[in-house]
Amino acid sequence: MALFAMTSSSEREAMKFVAQAMFGLSLVAVNPAFAATAAPPAQVAAQSPAHVKAVQDLLAAMQAEKALRGVAARSRYPSEAQRKDVFAKLDRTPPAEVHRRLAVPMAKVISADTATEMTRFYNTPYGKQVIQNRYNSGPQIVMPGMKPVVPPEEKKERKRAAYVKASKELADAQPVLESEAFKLLQQINKGQR
Repeated sequence: MALFAMTSSSEREAMKFVAQAMFGLSLVAVNPAFAATAAPPAQVAAQSPAHVKAVQDLLAAMQAEKALRGVAARSRYPSEAQRKDVFAKLDRTPPAEVHRRLAVPMAKVISADTATEMTRFYNTPYGKQVIQNRYNSGPQIVMPGMKPVVPPEEKKERKRAAYVKASKELADAQPVLESEAFKLLQQINKGQR
């Protein structure tokens, strides 16, 4: 009986710790970018020039240059002048160069089949809408118990086995894309080609 009546400060601290730990785990479950380590890269065959070109085409369809700008926007700078300088350098960097420079490291985690399938998807009218919404929509809040509305176009894609497999592989490669975009941002900032 005495155990249930006691609520000491150490018990409250323990409960706070458990609540914070659960919150942290929920972030990892909802968004893999919060995870400490990236998902293991997919087993990809040796990179041929055609494979790298397929990944480069995918990065172009995904508008990866905008992801690079997102990484730059989330980065911290010692001054506003330095932030403006980084964005000016990004403005002078052609999107095709961003795609070319990201293609080789991304080809290590994205198969040629996935690159081809997802390029096909992102070049459809619905795929273009997905990209437009990714870079131009505001933050969205998802509450527990809410179910996202799936448009008919996406329902149709989800029935295609090739799309389902490629979509999962691309989602697993997202942390690598963020990391490689950060590395490329540093190179561009230092003026490295």
